[in-house]
Amino acid sequence: MGCTSCGNKIDGVPNGCKSNGNCATGGCEKMSVFNWLNDIEPPAGHKPFDCIEVSFKNGRKEFFKTKEDIRVYTGDTIAVEASPGYDVGTVTLTGELVKHQMNRKGVSHNSKELKSVYRKASESDLDKWKEGRDLENETMHKARTMALNLGLRMKLGDVEFQGDKSKAVFYYTAEERVDFRELIKVMADSFKVRIEMRQIGSRQEAGRLGGIGSCGRELCCSTWLTDFRSVSTGAARYQQLSLNPEKLAGQCGKLKCCLNFELDQYMEALKSYPSTKTLLETKEGKANHIKTDVFKRLMYYFVSKDGKNSIVPLSVERVFDIIELNKNGEIPHKLADFVDFVEEEAKPDYTNVVGQDELTRFDKVFKKKKKKKKNPQNRNKDNRNSNNQNNPQAKKKARDNQSGPQKGGNNRNNRNKNSRNKQNKPNQSNQSKSE
Repeated sequence: MGCTSCGNKIDGVPNGCKSNGNCATGGCEKMSVFNWLNDIEPPAGHKPFDCIEVSFKNGRKEFFKTKEDIRVYTGDTIAVEASPGYDVGTVTLTGELVKHQMNRKGVSHNSKELKSVYRKASESDLDKWKEGRDLENETMHKARTMALNLGLRMKLGDVEFQGDKSKAVFYYTAEERVDFRELIKVMADSFKVRIEMRQIGSRQEAGRLGGIGSCGRELCCSTWLTDFRSVSTGAARYQQLSLNPEKLAGQCGKLKCCLNFELDQYMEALKSYPSTKTLLETKEGKANHIKTDVFKRLMYYFVSKDGKNSIVPLSVERVFDIIELNKNGEIPHKLADFVDFVEEEAKPDYTNVVGQDELTRFDKVFKKKKKKKKNPQNRNKDNRNSNNQNNPQAKKKARDNQSGPQKGGNNRNNRNKNSRNKQNKPNQSNQSKSE
């Protein structure tokens, strides 16, 4: 869902999301407020609130007073009072919710510093506004080159042209105080506009530039977070986080704002825990606290005995029991006697239920299997065996050799004996005749 200016198209290209420079917020629904009173009609005779909220580039919002003869609605592009000249912005909020926003930000309704709305933006106003937005990127790079040539230790992060192109505001960050008077003279001669320099912090710079955080989502400071509170390392200690600056620091180089989001819940939960400075006395020695798991309600203690170190997890109730025993003068034998053994749930033996492929399936290197070199003698034997298997006569001969070599030999001997007997029989008959 985008802002109203994103819906219109010029030459087939959407106006919003910095494509043509007509998206007043610098992005769809950036720093927006949901008007839950939009469908509720005001009471009879009640005049609508005469102040509106107007958004400019990168979520910069200001409050303006409207005149009775000008009726504006959310999403209208209007020309408002500026110093000097006028500026062009988009109406983001009207009605009673504007009063709540002004009270939250400490802006008085009757303040004389509130500027007024001139008119609804005309076509010429929109053309000038678009021309100024088109010049911002080129102007910023030229200004950075000028600052480097003058040797100024500052970082120009963004440039914003006023709606009538009479003034340009340069946002910069610097660790030390910078004398940029010479830089303003050079830029005024080059750009032919009035120059205004505004120093912002690292968190505000990250909010204006935007980006993706380590969580994979858009930065909180560039989407919804407007109150930048200081973040200390104590917030990480309460949440038992490792003090690694690479993981705790955001894109702005400071500690992440999200460290404060759950800090109150952690501090409230730790009130029911014993003091981490209390030592547990046992016959093995004194046990020191090293870690607390708030979700599992476990406290880890370090015990050293005879040069052997061990870490024992104890529930909060068991720790209170040991502290009570020590107060009564009783010293338990060892901490392991107070460990609660909890049966772990059996984990399922499957890892891929829906049959999806892993992202690392192409990372594995498949090596080709090397073929073993065969001995030529073995190769000849294999060839002979294969030929014998294909020849039926060879198969029969092989079966005879394997199953009955002795039977064949006995038959041969019997045949030889019979032949000798046949030769001897006619001789005997001749002898009988002669007699």
